[in-house]
Amino acid sequence: MLKIGCHLSSSNGFTHMLEEAKTIGANTFQFFTRNPRGGDAKDIDPIDIKNFLRFKDELGIDKIIAHASYTLNLCSKDQSIRDFALRTFKDDLKRMEYIKGNYYNFHPGSHVGQGEDVGIQFIIDALNDSLSEDQNTIVLLETMAGKGSEIGRNFEELKRIIDGVKLKDKIGVLLDTCHVHEGGYDIVNDLDGVLGTFDKIIGLDRLKAIHLNDSMNPRGAHKDRHAKIGEGHIGNEALIKVINNPHLKNLPFILETPNDLDGYAREIAFLKEHYED
Repeated sequence: MLKIGCHLSSSNGFTHMLEEAKTIGANTFQFFTRNPRGGDAKDIDPIDIKNFLRFKDELGIDKIIAHASYTLNLCSKDQSIRDFALRTFKDDLKRMEYIKGNYYNFHPGSHVGQGEDVGIQFIIDALNDSLSEDQNTIVLLETMAGKGSEIGRNFEELKRIIDGVKLKDKIGVLLDTCHVHEGGYDIVNDLDGVLGTFDKIIGLDRLKAIHLNDSMNPRGAHKDRHAKIGEGHIGNEALIKVINNPHLKNLPFILETPNDLDGYAREIAFLKEHYED
């Protein structure tokens, strides 16, 4: 069965997200832990959590993905920004334990002119300060498109972060198809080669989820502009190969395409139609 969903608004809680997921034919989803531009998180609603844990199996939901705020930057040049990001990161992981066994995804951050060595070390320090042996949440580093001073523009940078993390069983990777395409990896013509490179550098056992997006830009643009499925430079044929690749097909796929719920429903239906059980 294809594990497919999209990013849903968490403003009305898990119960509402489950209802929306059912409406569009999704069996997984992604949500922001708090306002995507930063700020406080909503109080935990025990009834909402109970409803989620009770009804998620009815939709066949195995894993869902929480996405950290875009403003979270663990490797900022400004220590006050790093401190805020670290507090937020720790709070998010604490809150994730209410829905044990899921994924928490974040953009590694931007070194803002300090250089990748400094940025990577800041991220490693933050992860080692945040991860705990008893947590049930796996933290996912997202592959990035490489705009500006982003960390994670290639597999080697993510590998360096993972190498520095002490609790390696708590860390994984989320691959974004738009990001790796714009980062220069040829997933259109050589998906197997790209995955072989990933396996050699990081290990496919660390790949836990996929952001399935088309790209407004050609390969190597380093701009991070998502497009609807089949309407960009990656295209339907290549994205269908992604969902059917034997190394990927059992992972959760999350759509982050520029859509409303009706648009997501159409994309989910299209992808299910082309999925090979």
